[in-house]
Amino acid sequence: MKKIYLLLSAAILSVACLALTPTAEPTLEPTLEPAVEPTPETPIEPVATSDPAQLIDMQAGQTFVIVLDTNPSTGYHWEVLGELIGTEFVSRDYIADEPVSPGSGGVDVWTFKAVSAGQAQITFGNYPPSTEGGEAQQTVTFNIIVK
Repeated sequence: MKKIYLLLSAAILSVACLALTPTAEPTLEPTLEPAVEPTPETPIEPVATSDPAQLIDMQAGQTFVIVLDTNPSTGYHWEVLGELIGTEFVSRDYIADEPVSPGSGGVDVWTFKAVSAGQAQITFGNYPPSTEGGEAQQTVTFNIIVK
């Protein structure tokens, strides 16, 4: 359960960091302006998934998070395979399981941005330590629809 809260916190924090822009001082008087609808420029909570069977359905400009179990102490590591089409890589963060101890694992939190309408796939490969030019020991593919 702690892992889910950490993942959601990391996802929200990464989107908030991306969306920081100077804003005007808030007014204390009420206004009659309509509520602002989410747009690609308005940050909303990103979609976070670790289930490749879950379709990621996004609007262009929105970010989404893919979470993969990992244990860097083993030397295994995840890499994106192939070219990203319709999406772009934003960041990757590692969050250790609690309590942190030697040899314990955690999760890689990969953040992407949906950039153009259409269907896309992101495939990850899990590589063993010190394998240059070798094959992934495991692959996982996530399907994305960008509107």
